Amino acid sequence: MKKLHLMISAALVVAASTSVMAQSKFEKDHTASFKANGQAGMDRLERDDTQKFCSDPAALAGKGDPKKREAIEKANMATIKQPSDGKYLGDWKEGEKIAQSGRGATWTDKAGTPNGGGCYNCHQINKKEISHGNIGPSLWNYGKVRGNSEAVVQYTWGKIYNSKAYNACSNMPRMGHYKLLTEDQMRHVMALLLDPASPVNQ
Repeated sequence: MKKLHLMISAALVVAASTSVMAQSKFEKDHTASFKANGQAGMDRLERDDTQKFCSDPAALAGKGDPKKREAIEKANMATIKQPSDGKYLGDWKEGEKIAQSGRGATWTDKAGTPNGGGCYNCHQINKKEISHGNIGPSLWNYGKVRGNSEAVVQYTWGKIYNSKAYNACSNMPRMGHYKLLTEDQMRHVMALLLDPASPVNQ
């Protein structure tokens, strides 16, 4: 029995060592496969604690350390900044343009080019747009179904600002946290989702 335990322990050590080596090789290959180009620098490969946690397949599948997940969500929640002037809704027509646009922040874009939200890449929003992804849930009738209570408005703002506050390994980009969208742009997207006059809520 003692011999069996030693064999199992040795096997676990080898497996752990192999896993570390594989991860090290991945990191090396990952870094070597990128090069700085235009405004897209090598700093984009740097990961924060949230990204490191969610790079683990177990965590991505929802099986990671629950205490670590909770701590990450709490840390991300602390980054959310409410609108500086207290206004959450802008112009839904501008919001539609932002949701449609995937420009900005790429190596082919000039620095300073306004970013789009690329929202249709993952969501159905306005049913008139038939080209959309389905990684995220449909947002059709978002405000009509949920209403526009203070809780709903603040949750929606928070989700756009930093989705990881609600789900550590969410696929949704942290639009406000990484300044991918400005405060005004976020207001416009909020209006697209919540304004009763928006076609999304018709």
